[in-house]
Amino acid sequence: MDWIQVVVLALIQGLTEFLPVSSSAHLILPMQLFGWREQGVAFDVALHIGTLSAVLWYFRRDCIDMTLALFRIIGGRRPDAAGQQALFLMIATLPLLPAGLVLAPYLDDGLRSAAVIATTTVVFGLLLGLADRRVAQASPVVMTWRMAVLIGCAQAFALIPGTSRSGVTMTAALFAGLSRVEAARFSFLLSIPAIIASGAFELLELLKGDVAVDWGQILVGALLAGGCAALTIHAFLALVERVGMLPFVIYRLLLGAILFTFVLF
Repeated sequence: MDWIQVVVLALIQGLTEFLPVSSSAHLILPMQLFGWREQGVAFDVALHIGTLSAVLWYFRRDCIDMTLALFRIIGGRRPDAAGQQALFLMIATLPLLPAGLVLAPYLDDGLRSAAVIATTTVVFGLLLGLADRRVAQASPVVMTWRMAVLIGCAQAFALIPGTSRSGVTMTAALFAGLSRVEAARFSFLLSIPAIIASGAFELLELLKGDVAVDWGQILVGALLAGGCAALTIHAFLALVERVGMLPFVIYRLLLGAILFTFVLF
């Protein structure tokens, strides 16, 4: 890759990883526009490390509290609020594992096509709009283990490119009755095990091959993606409470239209 591609892809990943707009859909656009080749597994790992660092840093207090709470649970204590949240996150992560094993053989073939990404961008954008309209008309509820299972099953759809992991988990959380801010927070925290699992899988693929790695590009990509992701999380949490999900729904529909244009013409 040249340095322009490194910077552009890192910023796109950092900006879109945690927004409900699909990072896959955005990463395919510069590929189509500029004829860039795939960035490769090593750079993917670097971007995941960057975005993982951002969410861990931003929610560091929550992560510390949940870790300590889990140790207390292991020691025989009843779960407190932090312990319940940690257990809910563990429950919501479980469906991703079997889904990944089933869909893994297909992810690098037909499911990564522009047509699939355009379709999922539009369809799941409309679902996000319906969920946001529903939560605006109802009183928020408290998280339960059944909600965690629902959100976890929804997250499995994020393995299909264009769906948006954050988008589909927020959609499920809103349909379950969580407020917009709580849905976003749970989605961001749920991204931690998901990114770790995805990064570990890509790292194993990298170790299997004999690929030259440009460590300068790897470092710059990770730093840019991480810094941009941290700013995005902060801005999104402040914005979504005031305006809801409608701007992102409209954006997804426009993006889907652009992608369908590439497919057709």
